[in-house]
Amino acid sequence: MARFRPGRGRVAVAALLASALAILAAAAHERPHEGPHAGPADAELSAEAADALGVITPVPGTLGADPDRAAIGRLLFTDTRLSRGGDRACITCHDIRTSGASAVPRNLTADGTPVPRNTPTAFNAALSFRLGWAGDIPSLREQAELALTRPEFLGGSWPRILDTVRDDPVLAPMFQAAYGRAADREAVIDAINSFERTLLTPDSRFDRWLRGDARAITGPERAGYDLFRRIGCAACHQGVNVGGNLFEKVGIFVTIPNKVAEVLRVPSLRNVAVTAPYFDDGGVATLPEAVRLMARAQLGRELTPAQVDGIVAFLGTLTGTYEGRPLTAPPAPGAGLQDGARPDGKPQL
Repeated sequence: MARFRPGRGRVAVAALLASALAILAAAAHERPHEGPHAGPADAELSAEAADALGVITPVPGTLGADPDRAAIGRLLFTDTRLSRGGDRACITCHDIRTSGASAVPRNLTADGTPVPRNTPTAFNAALSFRLGWAGDIPSLREQAELALTRPEFLGGSWPRILDTVRDDPVLAPMFQAAYGRAADREAVIDAINSFERTLLTPDSRFDRWLRGDARAITGPERAGYDLFRRIGCAACHQGVNVGGNLFEKVGIFVTIPNKVAEVLRVPSLRNVAVTAPYFDDGGVATLPEAVRLMARAQLGRELTPAQVDGIVAFLGTLTGTYEGRPLTAPPAPGAGLQDGARPDGKPQL
């Protein structure tokens, strides 16, 4: 909900242009429409939705990922054998069965110490212009490399990763068929990236409203969106990912308690209602509190409880679906098998 800072104009404008080009084709087919029996009220709402498309665009249904390569990536995403200790996989922290993230403020490294920042959701990451809270990861390719090999994440080594994949009776022929060669470093990374490009959450209620379904969101939710836009939240939280396309200083007017003012990548607000806890340190447990603090720190505004409730109601309409089911909040720690991988370490089919 921060305001754009002129000093970073070139980065922000380039990011916005890249984001626009990436979704232009999909958005062209998703403009609001009026049905044959639309009345004056429906026409007015359709006009309102068309205006909203200038701020937020719907999540596309596909980014054109190769299905065979994505199928391999899905198996690798849950394969604990790729990690140094054989005890964790990508899904350990990025729980794609729920919100694509986890319920803890900060996940633990292989040696049991907390990682520096809260785990962002994997859903819709392919729509962001850079990755990581600091925006220091240029692309999905670099992110996969870091996740696989950095000691604080999976801590794997390429010789062991490739031996595991090439010796696997399921994965080895899949790589040969999809890539025309045995698994190598580039193919492993590409397969994971291909799967990550399928982690999209279209069909949120807000997106359905943008496409012309006048009954997809309620009057109070529309009022919450109007407030979100009017007070300045949409200056940074816009585009297909409702964020994720520019940098901003956190703490423009005042600093958030227990945090230093620093420049971070503006996070996406897609699915934010199910991705608690909030902020880069996971230090805020609830969405209403996060909204209140951001309005104060970024906009210099003290919102009333009713205004907070209105914005939270709107944010709830941004929860999309994955494989036909709405995303949900992950279970509390200790509420089940968190890593999502098979106990024998082999990938889930």
